[in-house]
Amino acid sequence: MGLTKNSVGLNAVDSKLNIKKLSESDKVIAVAGNPNVGKSTLFNNLTGMNQHTGNWPGKTVTNAQGYCKSKKNSYVLVDIPGTYSLMAHSAEEEIARNFICFGNPDAVVVVCDATCLERNLNLVLQTTEMYQNVIVCVNLLDEAKRRNIKIDLKKLSERLGVRVIGTVARRKKSLDLLLDAIDHACENEHNQPLRIKYIKPIEDAISIIEPCVKDICKNLSPRWIALRLLEPDSSLINELNSYLGFNILENDKVCSALETARLHLESLGITTENLQSKIVSCIVLTAEDIALDTVKYEKNIYSDSDRRIDRILTSTITGFPIMLLMLGFIFWLTIVGANYPSKLLSDGLFYIQDRLTDLFYYFNAPEWLHGAVVLGIYRVVAWIVSVMLPPMAIFFPLFTLLEDSGYLPRIAYNLDKPFKKCSACGKQALTMAMGFGCNSAGIVGCRIIDSPRERLIAMITNSFVPCNGRYPALIALLSMFFVGTAGGFLSSVYSALLLVAIILIGIFMTFFTSFLLSKTILKGVPSSFTLELPPYRKPQFLKVILHSIFDRTLFVLARAVIVAIPSGLVIWLSANIYIGNSSVLNICADFLDPFAEFFGLDGVILIAFILGMPANEIVIPIMIMAYMSKGSLIELNNDALYTLFVNNGWTRITAVNVMLFSLMHWPCSTTLLTIKKESGSIKWTLLSLIIPTIIGLSICFIFTSVTRLFI
Repeated sequence: MGLTKNSVGLNAVDSKLNIKKLSESDKVIAVAGNPNVGKSTLFNNLTGMNQHTGNWPGKTVTNAQGYCKSKKNSYVLVDIPGTYSLMAHSAEEEIARNFICFGNPDAVVVVCDATCLERNLNLVLQTTEMYQNVIVCVNLLDEAKRRNIKIDLKKLSERLGVRVIGTVARRKKSLDLLLDAIDHACENEHNQPLRIKYIKPIEDAISIIEPCVKDICKNLSPRWIALRLLEPDSSLINELNSYLGFNILENDKVCSALETARLHLESLGITTENLQSKIVSCIVLTAEDIALDTVKYEKNIYSDSDRRIDRILTSTITGFPIMLLMLGFIFWLTIVGANYPSKLLSDGLFYIQDRLTDLFYYFNAPEWLHGAVVLGIYRVVAWIVSVMLPPMAIFFPLFTLLEDSGYLPRIAYNLDKPFKKCSACGKQALTMAMGFGCNSAGIVGCRIIDSPRERLIAMITNSFVPCNGRYPALIALLSMFFVGTAGGFLSSVYSALLLVAIILIGIFMTFFTSFLLSKTILKGVPSSFTLELPPYRKPQFLKVILHSIFDRTLFVLARAVIVAIPSGLVIWLSANIYIGNSSVLNICADFLDPFAEFFGLDGVILIAFILGMPANEIVIPIMIMAYMSKGSLIELNNDALYTLFVNNGWTRITAVNVMLFSLMHWPCSTTLLTIKKESGSIKWTLLSLIIPTIIGLSICFIFTSVTRLFI
């Protein structure tokens, strides 16, 4: 979303970095940390509802900014993307590095996980190396206590040379000391951060370059700049040149010193290819030394329970069955739980429709205006909201609970190897999981994949997992043609199991298409990545529910409503404009009928999918409208709907083909627009539309041909 001074009522500090202040006296604080350290919880508890989000200029990665006050100052907190390293290899890491180094924050808070402090210290040491005003926030002390981990915070502060504060982010009172530490840091407190000691050849190379950059590096650490110049990082050099206002590599002294330093390293067997690994080794060894000196834990107790659980959940034997059972349980809860609120919501919205009709008649409005606005636009919007909102309000919180408890990364771990065998990235497992709620959200989630090739594979194949909008149609067809309409507990369980089976087909097609793309138009070798398995935690139920409803459910619903408004008008016009004795809708259906029958469908089914492109929820209602030759969407119960379909030539083969095509056809219009925005290419957007459609039609043709041979 675009954030402007007028839209948020703020004064911009830096248009390049898009940081906003409420007043000129506000101080800017960067909040950094590894993923899964409670950084977002800390940020949310400090800022409350005083937040806004946007995109970093020139990047698709989102930022979050919030406002809070201490006893002395008011602050703008900038939530930097979670990262393991500032040696940038992705957009997130570039943003973290650039903001800390070139964004001129008044202080940087690095949030660490107390249960695995040694690994988190790598980021702390990289941050203190480039910036002095650093506060280390050791979070999750309650988890550490539960695991019998003891951290000497005072000694850790002495070793690092910066303030160290212990917190439990979910408890707001524990953050008071952190605000006090930020106050001290912003009062020009002079820290003396630990200086990482590299091996002698690297230290010698730094000492050659450092004097030459000391006078031209402004507020930057000359030692850090000297070290980075030794590594061939074009993105860093570009950012540095932009910050300095000139090309540092055009400085004769710097170039001469850099050449001398590189020759010195090469004479000792250190090339530009292995330099970074040696730098990282020194950082890791320093972090290990500090951790050994400041962290004590009972090795027989630490993480023992988590390890026992992981042996089950990540096992090749039990991991996948449990994953499928969990998925089935979530779908069962969604199916059962959505029925009653959906009916209540539908009754309420259609009651409003009746009152709108009364209002139009009261003012003697033209019949066409009433039809277009009430029976067209409003009815389509009401239909989408009543069908879409209840399942989303159940599914998104359940899915977020899995994420908050720590199980979702285990799912990604289980699916990493299959994706690697398809020459795709294991992170695609996470983006595929996001697609179960909304394919558009899954496309945005593809930002976490560093490789452009693998990111495109994930985008093109994301629509193979059914989004929330496709569940109602799949469930209805399963209930009518394969389960029966009697209802009851066993019926809902059977529906959930069959739905999982259909989803498994979609997952298989994701693997197959990913492999096909990686061997043809998107050739390449799969990249490696770091996947953290965070400790299991008790989910914060209230926050999960609120976050899911406001940040996901309502956001997706609002998007669907915006798309549904013009769609409702087009659908009503197509059903109410007649040429001879037939509506435009039925004429189009008749025209498509011979082509559709080739794939075991009919023209009404195909035109319903075409007109339902803005929102999958209205595909079945459009079919009803076309079969009954009505001028607006009509609601039927499952018994009446089954009778209507059978009377129009449907069989179980037709139902299977409709489900297969629903699973594998073009993405909705919102998803396509998101692909265009994320990829920046019409070519890949069109391929994202064409590839699933061709595969879906091909699968329907094969299934129909095989069944016709035996029936």
